Amino acid sequence: MKRKIITTSDGSKTIQIEDWNEQYHSIHGAIQEANHVFIKHGLLFCLEDCQTERRSLSEVEVSRSEKGSQPISILEIGFGTGLNAFLTFLKAEELQQPINYVGVEAYPVKTEEIQQLNYVELISEQHKAEFENMHSIPWEEGRNITPIFTLEKQEKFFKDITDKNRFDIIYFDAFGARVQPELWTEDIFKIMYKALKDNGVLVTYSAKGSVRRAMQAVGFIVERLPGPPGKREMLRATKHSAKRSEPNVY
Repeated sequence: MKRKIITTSDGSKTIQIEDWNEQYHSIHGAIQEANHVFIKHGLLFCLEDCQTERRSLSEVEVSRSEKGSQPISILEIGFGTGLNAFLTFLKAEELQQPINYVGVEAYPVKTEEIQQLNYVELISEQHKAEFENMHSIPWEEGRNITPIFTLEKQEKFFKDITDKNRFDIIYFDAFGARVQPELWTEDIFKIMYKALKDNGVLVTYSAKGSVRRAMQAVGFIVERLPGPPGKREMLRATKHSAKRSEPNVY
């Protein structure tokens, strides 16, 4: 399928698949969308909420610096351009938060396409080497990008993920249900549910009713949240072994 690099509304570039009229990121702003959906409502939410759920009362009272030393494990569904991983890496460095990051991608982006993206220039030129390293390290091997950020890229289909109770957060950034509905089914969300630890969260830009119902059918508690620019809503799903009532749950 024909692909081209386009510029989104916030000046950041993304890849468009012309036959599908589908992009790797929102045309309303690639960086804005990634920060809103995955960093704000995924990583930062989990740092304050998910880990706290797993601690005893005495542990909750420790300092923020001590809490930050506990590693977070993240699974990205659709590694793509590496934008979500790069933003997560930068936040990890800022907070000194250890992160083990796994990115799954069935069809890796080509090197010549990565070289046309402008994320480093717009976000952090001083970390150009780390961004390039993310794309140059071998697939199927975990490598330290820095002492606190480990990346493993896995080339496989999402249906072939077999992890159990491994991840604190899932960034679900697959192509939309309009063009790949098979990626947004109960079967796929069962795999995601099993891969998460208890109290872990899955965040996605999608807010489709069919997606929400598929998540709920496999056991997730699902919240509608304000969406990034260009979208009214997004979804965050939480895995609880003992379900409880929560605000904003639909």
